[in-house]
Parts: sequence; structure tokens; C-alpha cells
Amino acid sequence: METSLDKARRSPESTKARILTVARRMFGEYGFHGTTTRMIAAKVGIDISTLHYHWGGKKDLYEAVILDINHDLRQKLKRVERTIHGRPLGERIAISIDQLTDYLFSHPEISNLVLFRYFGRTRDREGLDFIVPEFISDIVRSMGLSRGGKPASPRSMLEILTIMNSIYGFISGANFFMPMVNLRKKEYVTMVAETLKFIYIPPFAQNEGKPR
Repeated sequence: METSLDKARRSPESTKARILTVARRMFGEYGFHGTTTRMIAAKVGIDISTLHYHWGGKKDLYEAVILDINHDLRQKLKRVERTIHGRPLGERIAISIDQLTDYLFSHPEISNLVLFRYFGRTRDREGLDFIVPEFISDIVRSMGLSRGGKPASPRSMLEILTIMNSIYGFISGANFFMPMVNLRKKEYVTMVAETLKFIYIPPFAQNEGKPR
């Protein structure tokens, strides 16, 4: 059976899809508790009853946002994996950082919602434990840090989490960090990617092929 999310993704110009787009941005900016359906409806330019007709309650819309982000992240990581396949480890990391940084800076709500998930204290009590997967095991495999079909080790997962959390932090903290380092948005995005590569590529490349 086709879900509301399926319909929104199939018809990106529809009212249902416009609500989803605004909800992603607002939940990413204000979190679940700081966002109301009235705020979303007002931003879309529709009546609150129209929003509820298309998406039901606030929790239903929030779940759809998380599932939508889940889908987009998985598709992006598949494209990155196809690009880096068979390359040396240093190149795989450099390409992955460039592509993921560009993508996540273009969709800042993803990083914000991941961090809300990490640090939100009231999420579980509200029954909203809809996981935004970081696909860490998939990235470990793509990087060649897990071989022979073996599961990702705790160390390799933490190594990838370190990179991903660095990206999330730089994106979510961009408005605070940019004036601190006196950079405009485009320069900041480029500098973040270059800094991450400077920090992470040498230790990974030096330990390529070593067990983790």
C-alpha cells in the first residue's frame, strides 16, 4: 500500500510534498518539541486542517521526515560507494569527505536531526525513537576497513563516527564558527572539507591494510 511519504516523493510539486519539505527544514532547525504543525502550515501557506489531512498528527509527520532523510542518506551513500570503489584508501576518504560534506551542507536539517537524536533527552518519552541511520557499517565496508565479509569492528566504527560527527558538528555549528574564523559560507564549506582531509587521511593511509 502506498504511504503518504511514497505519494510525496512521487509528486514533488504536490501540497503533500511541500509540507514535507518545510517540515524537514523546521524540525531540523527547531527540533521536534520546538516545532508545531501550525508553524509548518503557516510557512507552507495552508490551513492547519489541510496539513492534518495530508499527514495526520505531528508525530506522523516527524516520522515521515526521519524516514525521508533515511532514504536520502542511503541513496547518497550508495552513489559515493560506486564512485570510490577500487581506489586507494586515501582517495576513498578524500572523495567521501568532499561528497558528503557538500551534500550535508546542502541539507543541514540532516545533521541537525542526527544531533537532536544524539542529545535529545525527551525523545524516548515521546515515543519518537525513529532512528536516522548513520550507516556506519556500510561506510566501514566501503572504505575497506572491514574485509572478508567480517562485521565492522568497534574501532573501525568509531573511526568513521569520528569523521561523520566532525562533519555534523561543523554543519550544525556553522553560524557560530564562520564569524569566529572569518569565513563566508562557500569558503567555510571548502575549508571544512580540506581540514577534515588534512586530519584524517594520513593516519588512515598509514594504517591501510592493518587489522582494526
